[in-house]
Amino acid sequence: MIHEMKQAKNAAGLFAGWQETMVWSCLQGVMGRVYGDDGEEPVSAMALLGDFCFFAGKPHRELVLEAPGLEGRDFLIMTPRDQGWAKLIEDCHGTGVQRSVRYAIKKEPDVFDRDRLRAAVDSLPEGYELRAMDQGLFLRCLEIPWCRDWVALYGDYAQYRERGLGAVILKDGEPVSGASSYSGYLGGIEIEIDTRADYRRRGLAYICGAKLILDCLERGWYPSWDAQNLWSVALAEKLGYHFDHEYVVYEWNGQS
Repeated sequence: MIHEMKQAKNAAGLFAGWQETMVWSCLQGVMGRVYGDDGEEPVSAMALLGDFCFFAGKPHRELVLEAPGLEGRDFLIMTPRDQGWAKLIEDCHGTGVQRSVRYAIKKEPDVFDRDRLRAAVDSLPEGYELRAMDQGLFLRCLEIPWCRDWVALYGDYAQYRERGLGAVILKDGEPVSGASSYSGYLGGIEIEIDTRADYRRRGLAYICGAKLILDCLERGWYPSWDAQNLWSVALAEKLGYHFDHEYVVYEWNGQS
């Protein structure tokens, strides 16, 4: 039987050393949920936040096959702590999951060159407007599928204002690029960055990424970055981050 853990910190030992802020968000009770094979002293656990879940401890078939949060979804990124979990995910879901690779970026609080980031912000081309995420933009982004993830995990703007940050580039009053907090944890955010397809390759993501990093540093937060692809790695490195390692994930498509 799977239990939602009322005291998520009881599973902290199973996730110890995992440098993933979405796991931290769940364990801290800031965002997301933690499930385990036992509500008090689990030996198997899953942290679930947004489109991501993370498996740790002893591989547990029921947790993978009937993981809370799967019902009603058609997509989820499953991250195994070790090869045992990876094999179990493959066994349980078969062709319903696609094995993929993501790229972890080092967490180095003192690595950023603020002068270089300010210069990036100042390079905004004429005709564009760079704005901090406010309530109006928050509500507008919720309505736009391609940038909805910038704000979708926050229950309302009040929660976003407390736990999130964002920088949005507008063209003719509409968002065309932005960097925002996909999720938040105590002391920082996990960055979500994207540019509308018809405005890519113009350096806009670099500009709003630089702005968001500066705003985080001003607040005393760490702007964590995890890369989906090599383009994201390259952008992160341009902003001052350093690549750490590749890791395996499984993209679940709603079937098993």
